[in-house]
This record gives sequence, C-alpha cells and structure tokens, in this order.
Amino acid sequence: MPPINQALGEFSERFMLLAALTYTVAFIVFTLDLVKSSKRIRAVEENLAASQEAEQMVLAGADRGTRSGSAARTGGTAGPSTADDTMDYSGQRRLARIAVVLTVVAALIHAAGVISRGLATNRVPWGNMYEFCTTGALVVVLVFLVVLIRKDLRFLGTFVVGLTLVMLCAATIGFFTPAGNVVPALQSYWLIIHVSVAVAASALFTLTFAMSVLQLVQTSRMRKLAAGGADRAPFMRLVPSALSLENLSYRINAFAFVMWTFTLMAGAIWAEEAWGRYWGWDVKEVWTFVIWVVFAGYLHARATRGWTGTRAAWLCIIGYLCIVFNFTIVNIYFSGLHSYA
Repeated sequence: MPPINQALGEFSERFMLLAALTYTVAFIVFTLDLVKSSKRIRAVEENLAASQEAEQMVLAGADRGTRSGSAARTGGTAGPSTADDTMDYSGQRRLARIAVVLTVVAALIHAAGVISRGLATNRVPWGNMYEFCTTGALVVVLVFLVVLIRKDLRFLGTFVVGLTLVMLCAATIGFFTPAGNVVPALQSYWLIIHVSVAVAASALFTLTFAMSVLQLVQTSRMRKLAAGGADRAPFMRLVPSALSLENLSYRINAFAFVMWTFTLMAGAIWAEEAWGRYWGWDVKEVWTFVIWVVFAGYLHARATRGWTGTRAAWLCIIGYLCIVFNFTIVNIYFSGLHSYA
C-alpha cells in the first residue's frame, strides 16, 4: 500500500476512536437529560398532588352550595392534572439540545473516518465486516439527525447513540480489518449498489428496533398505571404513546422492507455475474431471505390480520435479531461464498 494510503488508513482509525469518545459523551448527556426530566416530572406531580389535596380539604369544609359554585367556576369535573398537562418538555430540555449538538459533532468526525477509509482503499468503504459496521453506524446516526429536523425524536437519543457505540466497539474490537483491497468477487459496481442499500435498510431497521423496545416498555408502564401502580419510569412521559411509536415504526419498516427487497434482488443479480447462478442456497443468501420473510410477515400481519400492539413489536424485534444474527454469527461461524465478508 502506498504511504499516503497507509497514512489515510491510520487517520481513519483515529477518527473512529475520536468519534466513539464523542458519542460516549453524547450518550451520557442524553442519559442525564432523561434522569433530570424524570426528577422534574416527579417534583411537578408531587406539587400538583399536594395542591389537589389542599383544594379537596377546602371543598370538604365548605357547604354544598359553595362547592357547586366552585365547581362551576373551575369548569366542572375535570380530571386530575398531571405533569404532562403542565410542562413544556421541549423548551426545558437544555441537556437534550447539548446532546444533539454533540451527536452532530461526533457524526462529522465519524464521516471523516469513513471517507478517509474509502480514500485509503480507493473504493467504497463497505467491503468487509469492519467497514460495513462503521458505515452502518454512521447511517443510523445520520438518519436519526435528519428525522430530528422534522420530528422531535430526542427521546431515542440514548438508544440510538448507545447502539451506535455498540456497533463501533464491535467493529473495532471484533471485526477490525486493515485498509486494503477486496477479493475479486467484490470488485464490482454491484458492491456500491447492493451493500449501500443493505446498509441503509439495516440502519432504518435499527431505529424501528429501538422504537419497538420503547413501545413494549410504554405498554407495560401504562398497564401498571391503569392498575393503580406507581409510575417508576416518569421519563417515559417524554416518549410518545405506544400507539404512536407503533405507527411510526410501521411506516419506517414498510420503507425499509422495500429497500431490503431490492437488496435481495440486487444480490441475486450480482451472484449471477460473479458465480453464474442467481440463487445457490448459500447460508448468507438463506438468512437474507429469512429476514425478508420475517418483515413481510410483520407487514402482512399488521395490515390484514390485526396484529397490533405487543405482537407487532415483538415481530419487529425478532426481525432485527435475525439481521444481527446474519451479520455476526453467519459471517463468523458459517462457511460459504460470503465468508470473505
């Protein structure tokens, strides 16, 4: 490898390390925001409960006519107030805004690492597991930041940045590969088409995985509250309802499924060019198809069979676990035509 390419490869590794450190700080700040918001919500609700108790004591000591007049003046029989009714979460979350800025800085550093890796290898930087993982982590963050422009998804910050850190650590510790050329089978324009769409689809499935986990947590929380239990996770007030999470996850999954379908088709065309057949029951091909079947079942069951709520969330989680299995276990422990990846 020429000295300049070697230097670029070293710069890429340093950028990745610096990006991981910045993501770590952003993760901590996102977590502190959730903790601080949780305490603030508890304090507000304690004050509301105290004021309501005092009001009830005053009403209890008054005559029936006074109570009727008071009810008329206050608008009748409105339900008890909650922190959700009185707090503007978006305006008070200074830590969340700082965390978003840190995430943007980390993404810029991360992008510099991915670009310098591509320049060092003179090709697109997703020719092996290390590059796929680092590029995929970048796409996850970029998608999250782009969506933030239109919709406040800062409640996902802890989970998205946390998953990004896991991907970067896995790439550096478990899948690290020095910058270099790829095997002849990968020296094709299909590497750009097939793998780039697979990376983007995987990034979207990562977001919906986080939403599905939050959906299950939110559903469990609301059931406990309905049964009269205490709210042990008040920071979940910052998260949309389980139904909103499910609907958003469904729309993103539908779009990602189209991309995964294209990934499967493009892979078959590339396989015909490289190996002379469209389908050969290679273990990687089989698991790519299994993932397609799981998400096709998820979309079909939710749209036509009424599989909503926790069942839909679990199907989405199972589909993402299949993606993780395909990327890790299949690539590492199963031999096949895709083993070089």
